[in-house]
Amino acid sequence: MHIWVDADACPGQIKELLFRTATRREVPLTLVANQPLNTPRSDFIECLVVSSGMNMADRRIVELASSGDLVITADIPLAAAAVDQGAAALNPRGELYTEENIGARLAERNLVDTLRGGDLVSGGPAAFGPKDRQAFANQLDRWLTRALREAP
Repeated sequence: MHIWVDADACPGQIKELLFRTATRREVPLTLVANQPLNTPRSDFIECLVVSSGMNMADRRIVELASSGDLVITADIPLAAAAVDQGAAALNPRGELYTEENIGARLAERNLVDTLRGGDLVSGGPAAFGPKDRQAFANQLDRWLTRALREAP
């Protein structure tokens, strides 16, 4: 099991929580970004820097993630690709993407993208806040507890 983070847009509060969790639970954590990031010294945490460009971090995560891994991302197409490979995906607001729900979320995202392109929808999600952080922490803990229990 490995946790992969689409780190360029991941909120700092979520990264800090992931650093503590990876060290405490001894789970490998890799942040993938197009620029170097400050990470704490830990045998379980690393930062992988990819070249800048559209979706370069996403592509690298898809190349590296495998069944049983967890991908942290707000990018629904990346989440869908991860789920297709047998991984789970969790967004920073605490929504877990699985085989059961990713198709609907991807369709919804594509519809909103189309509406936004036609100037029929504007704006974006609400600001990230304490409730989002707590929802993420709770979902991460549930996922890790189940995954570690099921691990051989």
